Parts: sequence; structure tokens; C-alpha cells
Amino acid sequence: MLHTIGSGLRYGVLTAVVILVPGLSGQQPKEPAAAPVPAQIVAGRKVFISNAGADVLSQSLFNRAGEPDQAYNHFYAAMQTWGRYEIVATPGEADLVFEISFAAPQSYNGTLTSYEPHFALRMLDGKTHFLLWSMTAPVDGAFRKATWLKNFDHGLDTLMDEVKKLSAPSPTGDETQKK
Repeated sequence: MLHTIGSGLRYGVLTAVVILVPGLSGQQPKEPAAAPVPAQIVAGRKVFISNAGADVLSQSLFNRAGEPDQAYNHFYAAMQTWGRYEIVATPGEADLVFEISFAAPQSYNGTLTSYEPHFALRMLDGKTHFLLWSMTAPVDGAFRKATWLKNFDHGLDTLMDEVKKLSAPSPTGDETQKK
């Protein structure tokens, strides 16, 4: 019995040493490197903006408000104002295709339904048509039109901020040199 306790104790100490000693060496686990942004997004100069539409609920609300292409129109205007990319008239002229859409899917948690309106943007390579990146930006709901417009603009600003961050050259400038 004493032999079993001693052997169990040695096993426990050995296990603790194996687990704790690497942590005491002062080496911290390395953070994984950030994956690169596709070079086409950073190096691209010409963009075609595609209207990928809205879901049924959103489209109905946009129609009643008198602006059926509200998400597309506002995104297009924001891209023009920014001026980072030249907006072209046809996808064939473009380095990138940006597909903008808007949706307000419902979620049901058993007792109530909530709506989660958001912008969705897909960035495609203009030549291969492969999806390079996609992102969404939430838009808070509202009961009053003025509040909705403010929330809509805030959601669009959030989306544009993400696009700007993504398309900025890296600090080393490697992507821009590959143009």
C-alpha cells in the first residue's frame, strides 16, 4: 500500500513538473500572424459597384420610404466621396467588384422576434470573379424615421471604416509594390 501511494505521489509530481516547467521558462506562446489581405484589394484602382439588393422586408420598407435602392445609393455616394477607388461603369473595366446588399433577418428566441438589419459587402476580383472578402455592418433598428436615417448612416459609416482599413497599404508597403 505504501509503495502505491509513493508511486502515485511521484506520478503526480512528475505530471506537475511537465505541465509547469515550460511555463516558467519565460517563453510566451506566439500570437499567430495576421493573414494577409488579398493584394487585389490593396492594389486595385478601379471598382464596379453592384447592387445585390435587399431582402423582402427591407425592400418593402425602402419602397414605402420612396428610396427603393437606398443601401446601394448611399454606399455608392460614400465610395465617391472617399475617392480611394475610381468607380467604373462596367464590371469588365474593374479591378474589383463590390456587391452591396441590405438585409434585416428575423431571429426568434422562443418568446419574441427580433430584427437584425445590416449591410453586407462582398468584394470580388474583377478578372476571376472569385470572392476575396466579405463583411457586414449592423444597423440599429428604430421606430421613428429620423432615428432610422441616423442609424442607417451610422451603419454605413461603420462599413466604410472597415473598407478603408482593409484597403489601406500595409505598414511595410509590400502589397502596393506588387501593383
